[in-house]
Amino acid sequence: MFGVAGGLLVFVVIAVIILFILSVCIRVVPQAQALVVERLGAYQGTYSVGIHFLIPFIDRVAKKVNLKEQVEDFPPQPVITKDNVTMQIDTVVFFYITDPKMYAYGVERPLLAIENLTATTLRNIIGDLELDETLTSRETINAKMQESLDIATDPWGIKVTRVELKNIIPPAAIQEAMEKQMKAERERRESILRAEGEKKSMILVAEGNKESAVLNAEAEKEAAILRAEAEKEKKIKEAQGQAEAIRTVQQATADGIRFIKEAGADHAVLQLKSLEAFKEAANGRANKIIIPSDIQGIAGMVKSITEIAAKDEKAE
Repeated sequence: MFGVAGGLLVFVVIAVIILFILSVCIRVVPQAQALVVERLGAYQGTYSVGIHFLIPFIDRVAKKVNLKEQVEDFPPQPVITKDNVTMQIDTVVFFYITDPKMYAYGVERPLLAIENLTATTLRNIIGDLELDETLTSRETINAKMQESLDIATDPWGIKVTRVELKNIIPPAAIQEAMEKQMKAERERRESILRAEGEKKSMILVAEGNKESAVLNAEAEKEAAILRAEAEKEKKIKEAQGQAEAIRTVQQATADGIRFIKEAGADHAVLQLKSLEAFKEAANGRANKIIIPSDIQGIAGMVKSITEIAAKDEKAE
């Protein structure tokens, strides 16, 4: 009984040992990772994606390397500008590992090395710039830092792809002065915009008045033309009326003369008609009337005829 139990225990122990050895010997490397393997303390190789076997107690994983692009946000670093202004600048560095072996053996604590290298490079670049240039040249500073860090970290198997200045924090006094300057600049721009608006408004009003005056002048011109045309039509109508009246009178006179002529009137009748015409002329407003000598004779004749007619009536 004890022999069976002891054999079973030995079998279990051996199985556990085998499983442990297999777990130590078999390594599965996932995507975007690499294993730096040493054999008896010397670099053996870099295992990439897939399944790999290690020799127990001889091979060991010296470093597990992440091949993804990494981002490190370093704390603010004090820097001094060319015009002796001290400010705080924090940076963000983007990088990835190109050579796991060089990353494992190139430098101790690579992230700390990158942080210190970033701080010194930043101080060197900002030291050549004045405050205003520092605040307005972020892209230039980023490009210079990326280039410098990429060259410096290349022996470590690290590729720096991008560097960004996250925050630039000037001293409180300078911040206050900058805020006042920005406020004054905003007020100046506001005044300029207001003046330009008023100028445009005045120009538009003047143009409107000009167009209104032009339209009024054109309207007045057209009205004067219409009035002149109306007056012209009126005079034409009046002249036509007068001409028609004269034509009618002349036609009536001509008809009367023709009628008398056709009736065979003698010289006395014609003189009577002349007398009637003279009577009509006397009814006018003329102050003086010149009577022809032949009309006076007609008047004496009319008087004689009247007296004879009266005597005939008495005799009857």
